[in-house]
Amino acid sequence: MAGAAPIGLAHLAWPFFDPKHRELAQRLAHWTAQQPAHEDHLGTDEQCRAWVRRLGQAGWLHHVVDLHGGESAGGTPHSQLDTRTICLLRETLAQHDGLADFALAMQGLGSGALSLHGTPQQRSDWLPRVASGQCITAFALSEPQAGSDVAALQCRAEETPHGVVLNGEKTWISNGGIADLYVVFARSRPTDAGAPAKGSAGISAYLVPADTPGLHIAERIELMAPHPLARLRLENCHLPLSHRLGQEGQGFKIAMQTLDVFRTSVAAAALGFARRALAEGLHHARRRAMFGTTLAQLPLAQAKLADMAVQVDAAALLTYRAAWLRDQGQTVTQEAAMAKLTATENAQRVIDSALQLFGGLGVVSGQTVERLYREIRALRIYEGASEVQQLIIGRELLRAST
Repeated sequence: MAGAAPIGLAHLAWPFFDPKHRELAQRLAHWTAQQPAHEDHLGTDEQCRAWVRRLGQAGWLHHVVDLHGGESAGGTPHSQLDTRTICLLRETLAQHDGLADFALAMQGLGSGALSLHGTPQQRSDWLPRVASGQCITAFALSEPQAGSDVAALQCRAEETPHGVVLNGEKTWISNGGIADLYVVFARSRPTDAGAPAKGSAGISAYLVPADTPGLHIAERIELMAPHPLARLRLENCHLPLSHRLGQEGQGFKIAMQTLDVFRTSVAAAALGFARRALAEGLHHARRRAMFGTTLAQLPLAQAKLADMAVQVDAAALLTYRAAWLRDQGQTVTQEAAMAKLTATENAQRVIDSALQLFGGLGVVSGQTVERLYREIRALRIYEGASEVQQLIIGRELLRAST
């Protein structure tokens, strides 16, 4: 995004960070400044592929793809992914280009189940190529009638000793249409009566290569902020049983554990958008002549900038508190929900305020604040809408008080 220089890295002085995080953030900021942003002469798919390649070649994808994790002897997944590192990556990339953040995040989310639950063979087959940017991944969980309510999932998997057959639809699939590998969640375990198990029981996870016969891109979905997104249709997709991740019926647990790794990083992406909006607002206010002075000297503009700065720091503190706690091995269900809720809602307010400072110029297509306005809206919905985060926080508060 052309325009003002992003807000600096002063928050790295906070006690949430170790020296390795500070060093990485400095290197990433320097690298990002050398990268192109919003190459409008390219199509969105090619932009995303280009970002995946650049991130892989520079080694940044290794921080969101766990080449050395997997299940412990007791079946419990262990991960060497560092949440603070992932958050710093997403915050910095989002300040530069929303598509760069998207490319990194989807490589992590798309391969997260494989990082956590893949067999040694599955991991060696796919993860090195994911980390190098040679293989694009996608996380196929949502369905037309099963978004926030994963228990309503209807995609069917029929397992036999000879393999598995998938039938159903998936929608809102990021990287749909450009992914080389889809992690698909489907109902596989029947009840005693032979019908599929209800609720979260009976869901399994499968590795589905993009060239699998019967896997179709049913529809390309266009968002306000263009990202590769699609609806998938699976018609008698035959896979070997070796393509199942984890044990049969573990799919819901696998999905939730994957989302748990990356949910806090959504807050970090929103934080990056908000920081860029604040930087753009400050830059414009200093330059905009108004009433014989500059916009920056008007008390109302100063008050707006002050509110924006407070909302950015409030979001940052909650985001990196949750990331730090998770890196200490603690359960952060409530803290991650607070971070995601606050960061995305605050970013919407900060970006709206920045756009207001720009006046009519702020709604002109191609302006940085206009792009940010479109980019932020989806973050208040995906990986758990704001209302879902409120439900999680309320539930955790009630559970802790009993």
